Amino acid sequence: MTMYLDTPLFGVTISILAFLIGVYINKKTGKALLNPLIVSYIIIISFLLYFDIDYEVYNKGGSIISFFIAPATVVLAVPLYKNIKLLKGRWFSVLIGIALGSLAGLFSIYIMSKLFKIDSTVMISLFPKSTTAAISMEVADQIGGIPPLAVAFTVVTGNIGYFMAEYIFNWFNIKDKISKGLALGTASHALGTAKAMEIGETEGALSSLAITVAGILSVFLIPWFMKLLSI
Repeated sequence: MTMYLDTPLFGVTISILAFLIGVYINKKTGKALLNPLIVSYIIIISFLLYFDIDYEVYNKGGSIISFFIAPATVVLAVPLYKNIKLLKGRWFSVLIGIALGSLAGLFSIYIMSKLFKIDSTVMISLFPKSTTAAISMEVADQIGGIPPLAVAFTVVTGNIGYFMAEYIFNWFNIKDKISKGLALGTASHALGTAKAMEIGETEGALSSLAITVAGILSVFLIPWFMKLLSI
């Protein structure tokens, strides 16, 4: 057993099994709160704590799973390609919308951090929360944040978007498919896109575009934002 724990196969196996259990529970219950990612987090964390297994032991294999996050994100371009005609004549407004959404997220983090007197390192780690995990880790490392903390914030942000999106759209009477897709992709990255795809193919296509564009913009916007406010 000890020899098995010392191999990457342990982390890979428990990650896959936990996710499959999460998928099963989600399908049986139909509850958004019990989406496969949250269930798998709970299972993995509980397993490691119960058997007193160090995180570094798990991460030998878990990091292999993380490696595939970036190429998996690229696959989201497929529904965008299928719906490329939706963007004809709308490129400029779409790009402006994503850019403004990204900036709004940065300003809200800054204002709330100052309001609640959050430590500057934690605040910096929050800045890339609306990008994918792969991007947030790299950006946080480059700007002086804490990469693991940035990933945690990214996961929380994605889950909040997944749970709250449809309620927010209903509250504000947002019915436009393009607006829904761009909002989900810009604010809640891959999990937001998963929700967008559940809502409709058009929403999913635009959300996948927003992930890519918002991720690229964030690499430039976050350092510029920090310089602007002398952070």
